[in-house]
Amino acid sequence: MDMKTKIDFLIERVQKQNPSANVEKIRAAYECASAAHEGQRRKNGDPYIIHPVSVAEIIVEMGLDTDSICAGLMHDCMEDTDFQYDQIAEKFGTSVANLVDGVTRLGQLHYSKEQEQMEDLRKMLIAMAKDIRVILIKLADRLHNMRTIEFMPEEKQRSKSLETMEIYAPIAHRLGMQRIKWELEDLSLQRLDPVGYQEIVDGLERQRNEHAEMLERIKKTIGTKLDESGIRNSISARVKHIYSIYRKMYAQNKSIDEIYDICAVRVIVESVADCYNVLGYVHDLYKPIPGRFKDYISTPKPNGYRSLHTTVIGRSGVPFEVQIRTEEMHKMAEYGVAAHWKYKQGVSSKDSNEETYAWIRQLLESQQDTEAEDFIKAIKVDLFSDEVFVFTPKGDVVNLPAGATPIDFAYGIHSAVGNRMTGCKINGRIASIDYALQNGDIVEILTSKETRGPKRDWLNMIKTSEARNKIKQWFKKECREENIVQGREDLDRELRSSLLYTHFMEKPEIQQSVLTKFGYPSLEELYAAIGYGGITVTKVINKVRDETIRARKKEEVNQPLTTNKQVKSDSGVIVEDIGNCKVKFARCCTPIPGDDIIGYITRGYGVSVHRKDCVNVKNSSPEDRDRWIKVAWDANHIEVKERFSTALQVSTTDRMGVMNEVLQILANNHINVRDFNGKTLSEGFGIINIVIDVTGLSQLDALIKKLRSIKGVINVVRQST
Repeated sequence: MDMKTKIDFLIERVQKQNPSANVEKIRAAYECASAAHEGQRRKNGDPYIIHPVSVAEIIVEMGLDTDSICAGLMHDCMEDTDFQYDQIAEKFGTSVANLVDGVTRLGQLHYSKEQEQMEDLRKMLIAMAKDIRVILIKLADRLHNMRTIEFMPEEKQRSKSLETMEIYAPIAHRLGMQRIKWELEDLSLQRLDPVGYQEIVDGLERQRNEHAEMLERIKKTIGTKLDESGIRNSISARVKHIYSIYRKMYAQNKSIDEIYDICAVRVIVESVADCYNVLGYVHDLYKPIPGRFKDYISTPKPNGYRSLHTTVIGRSGVPFEVQIRTEEMHKMAEYGVAAHWKYKQGVSSKDSNEETYAWIRQLLESQQDTEAEDFIKAIKVDLFSDEVFVFTPKGDVVNLPAGATPIDFAYGIHSAVGNRMTGCKINGRIASIDYALQNGDIVEILTSKETRGPKRDWLNMIKTSEARNKIKQWFKKECREENIVQGREDLDRELRSSLLYTHFMEKPEIQQSVLTKFGYPSLEELYAAIGYGGITVTKVINKVRDETIRARKKEEVNQPLTTNKQVKSDSGVIVEDIGNCKVKFARCCTPIPGDDIIGYITRGYGVSVHRKDCVNVKNSSPEDRDRWIKVAWDANHIEVKERFSTALQVSTTDRMGVMNEVLQILANNHINVRDFNGKTLSEGFGIINIVIDVTGLSQLDALIKKLRSIKGVINVVRQST
């Protein structure tokens, strides 16, 4: 199909779906985009304009309005061509320009470090809050890119698929757009686990005829029963999408042939009353599986999804799912938020978003002061997790993420309820406040007349970001002095264990850099923030370390560490200019005086001293680069009598008496032996492992030379202890 035919086909579909659409405006947008992308080609060699037209086709299928279709056609113009916002606004109006601008900003997102990913997700949520159509167009863009992803480099395919699986598919789910969610998941899985994907495809192909016969038989049986009962109905059947089967296989550790619940039948009727009547007939015809009935009509999902679900066992003994809903429910299930445009033409984006998608703004508001790590974790809980539905004692439904506790429930009702909480009742019985709520639980919060406030350990029990932020706000407001004390203790402890205390406390420039970075006017405010959980100690320590390293580089450019300064050390090792600090000698390389050494800042102990030729030094990751520091032996401290442990491995021929000669040399040189063992190897060889104490490298070298002179000794090398 050439491009002229393709755009004509697009406009024909638009007119059929929405006769009032402005097709002249759509055609003008196509002409404009086609001219802008002239000469550009996709990875597969096709003219670039094919992509915007394909995106527009998906937008038409969603049922969005004229401006959305125009924005879909022009969504890459601002990013990949010379077109600017003002030009688009002049030709097509500010609505189209704003949509294109919003999609362009989302296209500049990075899926990398937590800080960047946090800001990217915030941008996405802000765009959704302003106009939900922005994310719908972006979903259409991502869907077409995933359909043609095989032309991208393999590494890019995997990174885009992971991004789609973790970000875009869950957003499609949260917006109720199941059809797009399923396709995004299947296309992503095909790249992330091609072997697992193909296994399911092959398995379904083997069972295709069997499934087709079974589903046709079920449709006929249910349809006949409903026709006899006078219930007008439309019945369809399908095999569940590949990713849902994949999850079930790996969750249950089963093969495709062991998964039976992979077929679903959908019954669409005219009224809610008919839905429940059909449920009764289905349970008469087939045996229901206990615990597998879900009523999303009386308790809709947060994304607006409504339906009855029941799993029953067919006459052949194979379980299958039946979904029962009205036509309106079905439209919402298929198209989610887009159903507001597809089936309610003329409803403005503001009207349709005002109440139904207020959760987007609430999520943004609750995350304003959250750190990157917490934001990423919270967003996945609040936006992407499975839900549980519980009830207040009055019968009101409260939706919470899976794993939520009564504390989450209390703060979900109101901050005052959470702050006055003393206990809870679940289904009329006293329960623990860390109980994981289950679907259908009736939750009653017990409170005191006085506001006692939350406990700090509640932060380890809760699931929702809303509860976490409200608890942190309470500690921030009510316990300032306590927070300062707690924050000072936590930071001091970590500074000392990381050998950064002196640098932070005695160098005002480092201290000021840290305060400026995190936006705190004084050290006291920083302590308070650490105390109430507004910032983590780890984040502060990392910044202190970065500033300390930067300061050292300014002071000592390539200056070797010397021990000329009169600094005392208990360990025999001087660490930079710190001198006496906690030091341990690494067992992986057992350094002794005379070895070239380097120090590694450990978490919670001090400095671990390694030989520079240690394998762990050579293989350290780039992330650990800043934790390696200069160290040197303290010649003034080390005396002849002080001993350092090291290990040797002696390779020998299997000659009688060789072990006795090795022991004799050790005794003659007054070497203390901590461990000594030997074993015979195949083909007439043997090894002797020794752990000894020496005063330094010169004594060790002399000893190794004597051991090598023994008849039958092949080699002597140092080992880890």
